[in-house]
Amino acid sequence: MSGTPVFSGTRVPVQTLLDYLEAGDSIDEFLKGFPIVSRDQVIAFLEEAKDRLIESVS
Repeated sequence: MSGTPVFSGTRVPVQTLLDYLEAGDSIDEFLKGFPIVSRDQVIAFLEEAKDRLIESVS
């Protein structure tokens, strides 16, 4: 996907999840739209993003 970060084993950009969340949609709504992405993948991405954010402000 031209260097765009995607969920492993899919062509679903992680930006799509962020767009859903920014619009006020839930993780469940995202997963309904993209059933190829697992809940575990979403949680792992969010945890990694949180950890990187915390590290960058420390």
